[in-house]
Amino acid sequence: MAVVTWLKRRLVVLAGLCTLGYLLLPNVVVTVFSFNRPKGRFNYQWQRFSTDAWKDPCGVADLCGSLSISLQIAVWATLGATVLGTMIAFALVRYRFRARGAVNSLIFLPMAMPEVVMAASLLTLFLNLGAQLGFWTILIAHVMFCLSFVVTAVKARVMSMDPRLEQAAQDLYAGPFQTFLRVTLPIAAPGIAAGALLAFALSFDDFIITNFNAGATVTFPMFVWGSAQRGTPVQINVIGTAMFVVAVLLTLASMALADRRTKHRA
Repeated sequence: MAVVTWLKRRLVVLAGLCTLGYLLLPNVVVTVFSFNRPKGRFNYQWQRFSTDAWKDPCGVADLCGSLSISLQIAVWATLGATVLGTMIAFALVRYRFRARGAVNSLIFLPMAMPEVVMAASLLTLFLNLGAQLGFWTILIAHVMFCLSFVVTAVKARVMSMDPRLEQAAQDLYAGPFQTFLRVTLPIAAPGIAAGALLAFALSFDDFIITNFNAGATVTFPMFVWGSAQRGTPVQINVIGTAMFVVAVLLTLASMALADRRTKHRA
């Protein structure tokens, strides 16, 4: 009876831990196999512990080159989608104009549309325009499908803002630019940051749209897919583990910074 009572009191916590463990299980497998030394070309079975792949993460031809291309595209796509998405979000929330409802509805189409349909449509557009497929067509495509996610994140934040804060700044003789810079932007910053992080993750991880519009350019997801056809180098697991660790550290740093600011205000 005591065990049943204990389980009832901690059911939500246990369910949360089980869900978290289920979500993190693939990352654990990737991390473990980054220290594997397979006998053949495929890194699917554990053989013996080795740190050789960590000592030479760029030991596989074109791996770090494709990683560099993916990072460049993700950074520029994030900047473009964040700037455009933030302006669109403010326009949709703060201003009234014709076709505003239609624009609100159309913003969600890229998120609801299957990626293969968007990829084929973008490829058709680029071919009809005579564009050469490569880095720039990938970048344009990534900005287009990341834009909706940024608008949604920033729009939710802007809608929750208290307009009286901006009115108070104006009552204290702050100009429009000063009000935006010192009041509006800091309040909207969490939504903008969330949209930017989401855009970066989606851009870096995308395969379907990239594969249709890449031409001869090879990004990191395309390199991983191509490697899986003939062999899976351990260095892929090393790169994946390193990126996971960096993401966790950034999240922890952000949480620590937010907690420090809360304590400072208190």
